[in-house]
Amino acid sequence: MSNLVVKLFTVFIFMSLSGNAFAATDSYRWLHVTIETPWAIFIFLLPMVLLPAILMAFLYWKYSGKKKTS
Repeated sequence: MSNLVVKLFTVFIFMSLSGNAFAATDSYRWLHVTIETPWAIFIFLLPMVLLPAILMAFLYWKYSGKKKTS
């Protein structure tokens, strides 16, 4: 029985201390969403899409003139 009390007390303490943090994550002000946010996401994700394509084109160009030995 005491183990259950300790668990409940621990959960209560953590919930009471983290109440403001949970409220802040749901807040619009905390997220800082502006009209520039989609552009920032686009600029962040653009290299992740283009670098593999550029690497693939470079490797294709580099090994295109070599003949297979098998």
